Amino acid sequence: MINTSYLKSKAEEMGVALDGAALERFELLAQMLVDWNKRVNLTAITDPDEIVIKHFLDSLSPLAHMDLKNGAKTIDVGCGAGFPGLPILIARPDINITFLDSIEKKLKFIEGFLKEAGLFGETIHDRAEIIGKQPEHREQYDAAFTRAVAPLNILAEYCIPLVRVGGIYVSMKGAEDETDTGKNAVSEMGGEIERVVLLKLPNDDKRNLVMIKKVSQTPTKYPRKSKKISTTPL
Repeated sequence: MINTSYLKSKAEEMGVALDGAALERFELLAQMLVDWNKRVNLTAITDPDEIVIKHFLDSLSPLAHMDLKNGAKTIDVGCGAGFPGLPILIARPDINITFLDSIEKKLKFIEGFLKEAGLFGETIHDRAEIIGKQPEHREQYDAAFTRAVAPLNILAEYCIPLVRVGGIYVSMKGAEDETDTGKNAVSEMGGEIERVVLLKLPNDDKRNLVMIKKVSQTPTKYPRKSKKISTTPL
C-alpha cells in the first residue's frame, strides 16, 4: 500500500534508521488505519503518500533530535489514532510508551494495532489534567509528546507535570513559532525551552519541534481543571 523504500530513505535522511521489521509494521499500520477509518473517524489523511509524509515521517522527526535512552518511559498525550506514538514505537520498540486520550474508540484502534504488530504499549482512557495529579503518573515519564493539538501555553500545563525532573517534553507544532506565548507557562510548570528545531517535511510543510527540559518540580496546584486551563491560560 505504501512506498516503504521512500519511507526508509526519507527517515534515514532525517537521521532515523528503520529496519525490515519496522517497515512491515508501518505497512500494517497504514492498512489498518485506512480500513478502520471506514468505520471509525480516525483521520482525514488516507492517501498512501500523505500517510507516509504527514503521519509517519512527521511523527518520527523527534527521534532525530533527542537522546531517548533504551527502555525510556514515554507518554503520547492526546494521542488520537496514535501519532506520534505509534511510529515512534515502531522505530524504537525498546521504549515503554503510554497512549493517553479521552476518546476510547481511538484507543481501541491503537490496541488493535499493537496486538497485530506484536508491540507493547499501555493505553489510558482519561484526561491529562486528571492523571497529572495521580502519583503513578505525575513526574513519572522520561519523555512526553504532543502533536499540534493546542497552543503551547495550554499544552505545557497538561504535559509538563507528567515529566520527571531531567526529562523532556517535545511539543510538535506547525509552521508558527509559539515560544514567546508559551514560555511563561513552560517556566511555571518547571520547564525550560532548550531549543526549537525547524523542520521541513518532504512535501515542504514546515514544522517546529519545541524541546522543553524539565528542570524543577511542577508546583502542586498544577495542572488546574480543564476549563480553567483553557479559559485563563498562563
